[in-house]
Amino acid sequence: MNADPHRDQPVLRSGVSLEKADGAILLLHGRGGSAEDILALGKAIGAPGLAYLAPQAAGSTWYPNSFLAPLEQNEPVLSSALRKVQTTIQLVVAAQVPADRIVICGFSQGACLATEFVARHPLRYGGLIAFTGGLIGPLDADMSHTGDLKGTPAFLGSGDPDPHVPWQRVQQSAEVLKQMGAFVTARRYPGIAHSITPEEIELGHQLVQNAFLERCP
Repeated sequence: MNADPHRDQPVLRSGVSLEKADGAILLLHGRGGSAEDILALGKAIGAPGLAYLAPQAAGSTWYPNSFLAPLEQNEPVLSSALRKVQTTIQLVVAAQVPADRIVICGFSQGACLATEFVARHPLRYGGLIAFTGGLIGPLDADMSHTGDLKGTPAFLGSGDPDPHVPWQRVQQSAEVLKQMGAFVTARRYPGIAHSITPEEIELGHQLVQNAFLERCP
């Protein structure tokens, strides 16, 4: 198995150039999805003056098994995925866009990856938006992380029951992020299948607007 399958995968871009951007949104697609698809979601939640970056997962999958599987069952591919997120953020920061002006957003498997990355690399980010996802690991695992998210705004939304993401994990993830210093909004949508509701899109849009309010028109 390739130990770093995501390393050389492309990162699609849209919006303004990083050199001219007021901020950036990093978008992580779900299992079987594509960077092209998630860029469209970025535009729906976005604001003027932003750069949008969407890395493409190798084989359209960030890690092979359920996010609830023991961590070792998703290695080394999960670590490769986390490194891809990190190198994409480093690309943005190198263009003089600091972490507190970067919103990390994902859907489904991408939402799990986004949440896990933020918890493992705590900083003051512009925001975290997790559409149907949560921290990675078995339901009975200790999900606690150390570090300070310094008031990072986070939105976690999910249907319940969801065939892939138990609401229990969304709640657990929200509590962990709160304990790390994030300002978290978690919303449960009873009876909604594995999808994103219009209300979630609006809440994501509000988070983005607030994150870049000082410099975006």
